[in-house]
Amino acid sequence: MKIQMYLAIACVGFFASCSPQYTYFTKSLYEKENWTKDDIMRIQFYNSRDITLSRAVNDDETSITEGKIRIINGKKVQQVVIRQGTPGVVVLMPKEDRFAISFEEADNDAYLMFGPNPKYDNRFALLAQDWERESGKVHYKGQVYNVDAGSAYSSLMVDLKRIGENQYETKRVQGRKVH
Repeated sequence: MKIQMYLAIACVGFFASCSPQYTYFTKSLYEKENWTKDDIMRIQFYNSRDITLSRAVNDDETSITEGKIRIINGKKVQQVVIRQGTPGVVVLMPKEDRFAISFEEADNDAYLMFGPNPKYDNRFALLAQDWERESGKVHYKGQVYNVDAGSAYSSLMVDLKRIGENQYETKRVQGRKVH
C-alpha cells in the first residue's frame, strides 16, 4: 500500500516537472533579460485569467463573424471570451513597454494592449482606455468593448523554462571533392 502511494506521488511529481511552469511577465524580468523587440515578438505569451469582452450590437450590424450574441436586458450583446491560459503573440509594440497581444489565429487586428501595472508588482496587465469600478473600455478589432472588473487582473505569463532553452540548428556538411 505504501509503495503504491509513493509511486503515485512520484508520478505526479514527474508529470508536474514536465508541464509548463508559467511565470508572470513583469517589467523587471523584461529589463533584466534585456530583450529586443525581435526577441519579444518571438515569445509565446499566455493570459493569466479569463477576459470577457462585450459590446451592444445594433440591429443593422449583420457581419458578426465570431463571438456570441446574447440578449441581456432586451439588448443584443456580442461577447468574446478569451479563456485563462490562451496563447497569444505580440503583433505590435507602440511603445517599448506596451504590447499588443493577439489571441486569435491569423488576425493581427484582434489584439488587446498590455503594459506594466505598478499596482500589481509591475506585471504586464490588461490596459484599458479607462477603468471604472465595474468595467473598463478597450479597443478590439476596431470596436470599443466593455470588460468586467475581473478582467482587469488579467496579466501576461510566459514559460520561462522554454524561453531559456537555447535552440540550435545543426547542419551536417558532406564535404567537397575536386572534380
